[in-house]
Amino acid sequence: MRKDDCIFCKIANGEIPSETIYEDDMFRTIMDLGPASKGHALILPKQHYRDLCDLDRETAEKVLPLAAKIGEAMKKSLDCKGFNVVQNNGKEAGQTVFHYHVHLIPRYEDGPDMVSWAPGKADPEELKQTGAAIRSAL
Repeated sequence: MRKDDCIFCKIANGEIPSETIYEDDMFRTIMDLGPASKGHALILPKQHYRDLCDLDRETAEKVLPLAAKIGEAMKKSLDCKGFNVVQNNGKEAGQTVFHYHVHLIPRYEDGPDMVSWAPGKADPEELKQTGAAIRSAL
């Protein structure tokens, strides 16, 4: 399914031009217009899924191998030392376009600090209660 009012559906299906670096029958991978680093790309499914929880099994099974393939190509061609695979779900998690997509962000030696956090401290009882709450919802 595609959504007529979704900009990522339009980009993924070639209705809006983009700098495409990879395309097959299920995905289009484009250069991000607001890159976090040189080479930042987005993997867009051609079908519309709001977020990870909406994704179908076939797409889910193919997206991470594709991310690895493109990430390896980034390391070879851009001389980056690694890459982040980032996928946001929901406004509070940083999702701004509600069409499932994956960010591939090349990371360079001595590059800026991004996609990181300071580890907090967890109380063992809180971990136990939180774990129980999540298990009960599965």
